[in-house]
Amino acid sequence: MRPGSIEEASVAMRELGAAGRAMRVRGGGTKRGWTSVACEVELETSGLAEIVEHNEGDFTAVVQAGVRLAAAQAQFARAGQMLALDPPLSGDGGEPAATIGGVVATADSGPLRHRYGGVRDLVLGVTVVLSDGTVAKAGGRVIKNVAGYDLGKLFAGSHGTLGLIASVSLRLHPLPATHATVQAQGDDAAALAGAAARLAALPLEADCLDLSWAGGTGSLLMRYSGPTAAARAGETTVFLGELGLADADVTEDDDALWATQRAAQRRDDGGVVVKVSAPPSQTGAVLAAVEALGGQVVSRPALGLAWVSLAPDDDLGERVERLRAALAGAALTVQDGAAHVAARWPAPAPAALQVMQRIKARFDPARICAPGTFVGGS
Repeated sequence: MRPGSIEEASVAMRELGAAGRAMRVRGGGTKRGWTSVACEVELETSGLAEIVEHNEGDFTAVVQAGVRLAAAQAQFARAGQMLALDPPLSGDGGEPAATIGGVVATADSGPLRHRYGGVRDLVLGVTVVLSDGTVAKAGGRVIKNVAGYDLGKLFAGSHGTLGLIASVSLRLHPLPATHATVQAQGDDAAALAGAAARLAALPLEADCLDLSWAGGTGSLLMRYSGPTAAARAGETTVFLGELGLADADVTEDDDALWATQRAAQRRDDGGVVVKVSAPPSQTGAVLAAVEALGGQVVSRPALGLAWVSLAPDDDLGERVERLRAALAGAALTVQDGAAHVAARWPAPAPAALQVMQRIKARFDPARICAPGTFVGGS
């Protein structure tokens, strides 16, 4: 099904709900491997592909769910602005197909999250369509939100299990004209993690702080923007030298470095990517666990987030369980390659699961929205 307007989406959802036909929303299709649950109907958002408003003076925009993130960024850039979300965009064939709705629904993110926060920090308002055809709105086009249900935060990361995200109001930021990245490499995971922790504690106002590790070696990257970017990156190399990372260098033409970091969050070769959420103090433990499993990882150490990538083999499910055991207390969610594992989500606390089940019943009364996709089978 491909509605061409919010009104048509409302009719479609009401008809599916009345018939009890399970459905899931499809944007650019870049995250189809994140679930192994089949649904009878796919509701495509490609007909909802309009940038409704771009309020340059207010640094806000209203966009429909099917707008591709790359296309939106191109329009914002013409005004010297950006949406500070930079998750992996590629679908089949490497096309930058990820949509605004898909990014919001999965709360996906990239290196810029270090400075600007995640999806929930950038969504000001949302229009959604529920399984009984109800069109609900919350928030608005201005930075200050209004009282009531914060549907933007509720639907961000709901993976399409509560309803269809039809459009979103977004907070924009100035687009930097220049960048510079300081990069240090090493074969001591503990030293890299320790240096990252020291950098994260300093008031450096960096855009991004990332770690990568694979095959016994790793890199620590820190990106700055603005007219003083190169100078600040140079100062950071001196500090890294004091921490024992003497070979740090500065790259000003650094887009390829960060494209590589984003690409490491995904794989489409039959392997698995596991998103790990743990206290920042556990970054070293994450690197050690990945090394023991022969995997690779890209990490946002100041945020306690990491994406662990495991190559395809016959023991993927068992390796994921070994990772969970090694990082007991962390929350592990399987993204790409969900079909290879028995449990995609971490086990929720009983009280939290009850709350989620009540929310699911409230927003999806027909129980048709991607049933079985979310935590606890909701």
